This record gives sequence, C-alpha cells and structure tokens, in this order.
Amino acid sequence: MSVLMPQLLRGLTGLTQRLPVQRAQIHSKPPWEQLRTMDVAVGLTSCFLCFLLPSGWVLSHLESYKKRE
Repeated sequence: MSVLMPQLLRGLTGLTQRLPVQRAQIHSKPPWEQLRTMDVAVGLTSCFLCFLLPSGWVLSHLESYKKRE
C-alpha cells in the first residue's frame, strides 16, 4: 500500500462528514377510502401468482434441472 492511502481515506471520510443530510418531510394522513376485502384479496392473489408460483415450480423441478441430457 502506498503512504498516501491513509491520507486519501481520511480526506474522503472527512468530506462525507461535512455534507449536509437532507431529511424528508413526510406527513401521513388517514386514507380517503379504506381498503375493501376484495381489494386485499386481489392484491394478495396477484402477489402469490407473480412471485411464489414460478419460484415454487422451479424448486419442484430442481432435480430435472440437475440432470444433464
């Protein structure tokens, strides 16, 4: 390692300590409409179909992927 490396690292970390941190002004309000049961059911079903079903299919057919034909 170079002799200048510690000085370079100290300079970089000192630079980040001087930068101002911007904080988001987030204010939450109650929703205008409550989610209905059907909305929740549609959302959960679509998440299941999009994410869990393909990964489950791949995991169930993992042995066939390991075989070389």
